[in-house]
Amino acid sequence: MNDHGFEQIFPLGETNDAYAQYFTGQSYNAPLTDGAVPVANISFEPGCRNNWHIHHGTNGGGDQILMCTAGSGWYQADGEEPVSMVAGTVIRVPAGTKHWHGAKSDSWFSHVAFITPGDGVSNEWLEPLADDEYRRLPASTDDGASA
Repeated sequence: MNDHGFEQIFPLGETNDAYAQYFTGQSYNAPLTDGAVPVANISFEPGCRNNWHIHHGTNGGGDQILMCTAGSGWYQADGEEPVSMVAGTVIRVPAGTKHWHGAKSDSWFSHVAFITPGDGVSNEWLEPLADDEYRRLPASTDDGASA
């Protein structure tokens, strides 16, 4: 358990200052591996979420894998319904998919994230998720495990 009372199997990490401009709220980044496929544990305080963004890549690259390890959060692809994430949920985000992910309003959320290697792998940060859209999502105590 960390100083915030959030229990998880991976370290919380340092405040995610390098990417803070792309988040609403406070997130933390704990790199787990480096090399050809860097893997990180990203943790979100309650209500924290990242901006809409797109991972680009070709020849197998650019897919994002999100594996929820603790807490409760949301993933949403543009034009689709939000997906509730709890420990054990795994999401594959195909390259080129506009999406966002983050904590539910009343829960910490942690996921291990990585991008598949390939050609032309990059990340395009877009606009924040509108506050009124986020507020319409149920809190973890309201929805059980799904939206």
